[in-house]
Amino acid sequence: MTADAPLAQLEGRNVSAWFGERKVLDRISLTMPAGQVTALIGPSGCGKSTFLRILNRMHELVPSASLAGEVLLDGDDIYDASKKLVDARKSIGMVFQKPNPFPAMSIYDNVIAGLKLTGLKAGRDEKDELVENSLTKAGLWKEVKDRLRAPGGGLSGGQQQRLCIARSLAVKPRVLLMDEPCSALDPTSTRVIEETMVELKEEVTIVIVTHNMQQAQRVSQQCAFFLASQGTPGVIVEHGDTEAMFADPIDPRTYDYVNGRFG
Repeated sequence: MTADAPLAQLEGRNVSAWFGERKVLDRISLTMPAGQVTALIGPSGCGKSTFLRILNRMHELVPSASLAGEVLLDGDDIYDASKKLVDARKSIGMVFQKPNPFPAMSIYDNVIAGLKLTGLKAGRDEKDELVENSLTKAGLWKEVKDRLRAPGGGLSGGQQQRLCIARSLAVKPRVLLMDEPCSALDPTSTRVIEETMVELKEEVTIVIVTHNMQQAQRVSQQCAFFLASQGTPGVIVEHGDTEAMFADPIDPRTYDYVNGRFG
């Protein structure tokens, strides 16, 4: 196992994306600063989740999908021909909208599942420590420490989502992408996940897609507002400091969206 890497900056440069002939993103450029939470906001269908998947090379797995532009992790393009897909996934983790633990696998084995997939080696004591640290960072250790051998599928929805966060953290990513991680959860579980995000940004750069404007204000330091007009691909209308974007946005479309006037 390697030591924790320093906090990383992620940057998309002139990113465009297609599904077949349909262009869904047009020249997106966005810097996601190290040690911050960046929230991607905007109506459904404007390309936020597609952009998120491009950031850790998931878009290319979709049949007929293609893209242009660069994604830079501390200045290195993760799409460079010399870069392995597994390296991108190890550095840039992903938590999905619907919790997806391996249901029959124990809580313990769920956490360490990523080690085998990414080729990381660890002894038993090291695995034990990793499981405890990852579950602690995900805000779940106290709730499950006495039943680590119980199936992950037996946890509540909110606990399953935190287990998925722990699984992502176990491979020590430098960036964590979260695609509407609270949309299927109750308010109590949502609050715990949000608190976890606020704490985690000290150790990992976070990018979150959310339709919850209050959540974006609570957890993020910067926002990017995506918008797609009828028949045109998604673009970033405005991005910057979260507080400023909500209090005094530059573009009137941003003002309308964050105040619930459309979308």
